[in-house]
Amino acid sequence: MAQSIEIISWNVNGIRAVAEKGAFDWLEERKPDILCLQEIKALPEQMPENLFANRYPIVTINSAVKKGYSGTLIASALEPLHSDTRADIDTMSEGRIVENHYGDIVLFNVYFPNGQKDEERLAYKLEFYDRFLDYCQDLRSKGKKIVICGDVNTAHRPIDLKNPKSNEKTSGFLPIEREWIDKLLAHGYIDTFRHIHGEKENEYSWWSYRFSARSKNVGWRIDYFFISDDLTESLEDAFILQDVLGSDHCPVGIRLKI
Repeated sequence: MAQSIEIISWNVNGIRAVAEKGAFDWLEERKPDILCLQEIKALPEQMPENLFANRYPIVTINSAVKKGYSGTLIASALEPLHSDTRADIDTMSEGRIVENHYGDIVLFNVYFPNGQKDEERLAYKLEFYDRFLDYCQDLRSKGKKIVICGDVNTAHRPIDLKNPKSNEKTSGFLPIEREWIDKLLAHGYIDTFRHIHGEKENEYSWWSYRFSARSKNVGWRIDYFFISDDLTESLEDAFILQDVLGSDHCPVGIRLKI
């Protein structure tokens, strides 16, 4: 019998700081089935105690080797058949991927690299993108359905950020970065938010801490849920929870019937 599940993704920009602020309290009411966090900035032993114990019996953590940096986590009420952290894609051991298998569905929680530091870092970001897509395509060739969520660190189209013209030469909106999202979609993946909401404007998931950007809604939509097109009929909703505070990002999510 089919059931609806809700998956939420959030770049928390430091899980300990968010927990101290009580900024996870909204989860008690929302109760998503699976919670994917990026940029947790914590080792397993540094995780806030009993943070998800009551709701999520399965918590998979992939911490960066570098302390206080990056890191991803999936907290799941559903038991995965298999989990991985894809060291072959995340070659610099920055804790960027958690991969969970649920039947024939593979869920990826990914904190994609940021390319703003320098040309070398931008090149690594683009290599990471391509390694990741190649792996997803390999899974699809074996009959797997794919859900990708996380901070992609790129806004796809001008509608996905407040000031596209002034950011054309900024990493995060460079043509070469945006082209990878085009390529992803061309390979049979769907931007779930656009699939549900079309050309809806002023829907962002990240705001700079500077210039009161969030209160003015001067933001970027860089947090996504992509699904392989064989899950299109299973997609019930896609949403952005702009009212949830605690990070410079807000949560995004989907509901799937599986």
